[in-house]
Amino acid sequence: MVMYPTRYHRPKSLEEALKLHSDNEEASYLSGGHTLLPALKQRLARPSDLIDLAVLPDLRGIKLEKNVLSIGATTTHAEVATSLVVRKAIPALAGMVGSIGDRHVRNRGTIGGSVANNDPAADYPSAVLGLGATVITDRRRIAADDFFVALYETTLEPGEIITRIDFPVPDQAGYAKFRSAASRYAVAAVFVAKFGSAARAAVTGAGSAGVFRLRDLEEALTRDFGPAVVAQCKVDPAMMMEDLAGSSEYRANLVLVMARRALQHLGEACSYK
Repeated sequence: MVMYPTRYHRPKSLEEALKLHSDNEEASYLSGGHTLLPALKQRLARPSDLIDLAVLPDLRGIKLEKNVLSIGATTTHAEVATSLVVRKAIPALAGMVGSIGDRHVRNRGTIGGSVANNDPAADYPSAVLGLGATVITDRRRIAADDFFVALYETTLEPGEIITRIDFPVPDQAGYAKFRSAASRYAVAAVFVAKFGSAARAAVTGAGSAGVFRLRDLEEALTRDFGPAVVAQCKVDPAMMMEDLAGSSEYRANLVLVMARRALQHLGEACSYK
């Protein structure tokens, strides 16, 4: 199927990218392109201009400073997964990213594109929310709890660009997902993290409203950060999505199974199908 006509731009700076977007009302930013390009091919999107952010070196890179791991928005999944800095600081994050898609997807997809798109079954949103990260844009700093709104919806304003994401380094963290054998997207996945006496737990792939924090589990983990406490928790099936991959009741149970496995394999990321 033929795509609609569009103009492609390779800006040399963030400022040029922002100006291109402001000068073209129907423009779209392009990063990894794993959602936008299929939408173009299926004629579901019709931007007048594509502004390629992946060519901007200032939006790429990984660094650790004062117990905060900063990852540039156009850093690819492959770069994050293989980074010795990430593997040492937050090994569960590196493992999670290594489970995304396949080698081709990881070598093209970017952290900024994934987080901005907020696919309800994507891996990265659970890490951003589970670690209490901060999303940095060209305009402001947005706490993870304020960033995700609903399916494919965030608090990003028109034309706003994610420049990097800052992850606080936890004392412990783990991730487990049950993935679709075909797409490798999460049918249900849980990212858990411990910061001192506090705990966070974020679920992706299962919620009808997208990624969300599992407060019941967080309260239990604050008392005892281990797999045994999962038995004390419940997940409301009414909060779960239902599709060919499973019923809402199935997903509610699967969330708890993945939470238990994430806690059994702290410092790792486990993927099942």
